[in-house]
Amino acid sequence: MNKAVILGCNYYIGLSTIRCLGVNGIHTVAVDYAGADTYGAESKYCSEQLIAPHYKKETKAFVQFLKEYASKENEKPVLIPCHDSYVEVIDEYLDELKESYLIPQTKKGLYSQVMNKEALHALAMEKGMLVPETVRVNEENFFEKIDTIIKYPCIVKPTDSPTFVATFRRKIFKVHNKEELEEALAKAEKAGLEVIVQRIIPGFDDHMYTFDAYLNQDSKVTHWVTCQKHRQYPINFGASVYTEQKYVPELYEIGAKFLEEIGFKGFAEIEFKKDADTGKYYLIEINARITNLNNLLYKVGVNFPYITYRELTGSPLPPKAVKEDKNRVFWYAYEDMLAIKGYIRTGQLTKGEVFKSLFKKKAYAIWDWQDPKPGMIFFRKTAGKMLKRK
Repeated sequence: MNKAVILGCNYYIGLSTIRCLGVNGIHTVAVDYAGADTYGAESKYCSEQLIAPHYKKETKAFVQFLKEYASKENEKPVLIPCHDSYVEVIDEYLDELKESYLIPQTKKGLYSQVMNKEALHALAMEKGMLVPETVRVNEENFFEKIDTIIKYPCIVKPTDSPTFVATFRRKIFKVHNKEELEEALAKAEKAGLEVIVQRIIPGFDDHMYTFDAYLNQDSKVTHWVTCQKHRQYPINFGASVYTEQKYVPELYEIGAKFLEEIGFKGFAEIEFKKDADTGKYYLIEINARITNLNNLLYKVGVNFPYITYRELTGSPLPPKAVKEDKNRVFWYAYEDMLAIKGYIRTGQLTKGEVFKSLFKKKAYAIWDWQDPKPGMIFFRKTAGKMLKRK
C-alpha cells in the first residue's frame, strides 16, 4: 500500500489530515523538523513519525531526507503539505520530488504563482476575476494613487505571505493615514519583504467566503464545498476560527472556471470577499494546501486528503459537491475566544450575537472524542502558557 507522508503536524491542519486518511486505513507518516509540540503526530491514526531537517534553514537536506525515505518504499508515497512553506519547497523541487512521490501538481511554478499575491492578482485580472484595487510601492505618483484610488483605511499586504507572517506574526498591516502607511512600508523594507497596497473591500467578516475544491489530473473540478466565514483571528484580517458551510453556487461558477483555466491540479481553496455595497465577489487569496477548515469539509461529506490519495493511487472517488446547507461550523475554540473579545471590544458583535452562534453543530479544529490525545496535549500546553503569563 502507498503511504501518505504529511508535512507539518504541529498544527491542527496536519492533525485533521492524518485523521482523514487514518480513518480509511491509510498508513500515515507525520513529518516535522522538531519532536516537541507536534500534537498532530499524537493521533491514534498516525502510523509513523519522522523528524526531518528544517524545511527553510536546511532546504536541500530536507528534500534529500524525503527522497531517501521514499527510496526505501516499495510504492511511491503520496506527499501532502499542510503549511504554505512546505508547498513552496515542493514547488521549487517539484521535478525532483515527483520521481519519489505522488504529487497532484505537474506544472512547476504554479503553486508559487497562486500563493504570491502580486502574481495571483495579475493572473486573476487576466482571467477576468475581480480583485481589490492595488497600488505597487514603486509606481509613479504612489501617494496620490493611494488618496484617489485606494483611500484610507487600506491594507499593506505581502506578496510572500508565509515569510511575512513568520516575521510579523500577522497577515497584513492595516493603515489609517499616510504616516501609518509610511511606517508600515518602512517595516517591510527593513525586513526585506515586498508588499503591495490594496483597497479594503467593504463588509464585515461574514462577507468572507471560501470555495474549496479538488481538481483531477485533467484539471477538472470533481469535488467542492463552499463556506462562509463568521469570525477570524486576528479579527478582520486573520485566519478562520468560526466558519460555516454554506452552499453558494455562484462561487462554484466563478472559482471552478478560474482554477480549470489556469490548469490547477489537486486541492485549492479560494478566499473571496463579497462587496457589501455591490454584492460582487472579489478574489482575495488562494491556499494551495489543505485548509484550516478541513475537518468541517470532512464532516459535511467531502474528505479532501482521501480524495487526493485515492486519485493519485489510481482509484479515484466519484465526484461530489455539497449543494445544501448542513448547518455545521468549523470552530477553533482557543483563538475564537480571543477573537470574540476583540469583536465585542470594537463593537462589531454583541454578546448576544456571539452567545447565539455557539449553539450550532460543530466540527472542532482539534478535539475528537474518538481521538482525544492530541486535544489533551494541546490543552495542557495552552494552559501552561496561560499560567506562565499570570
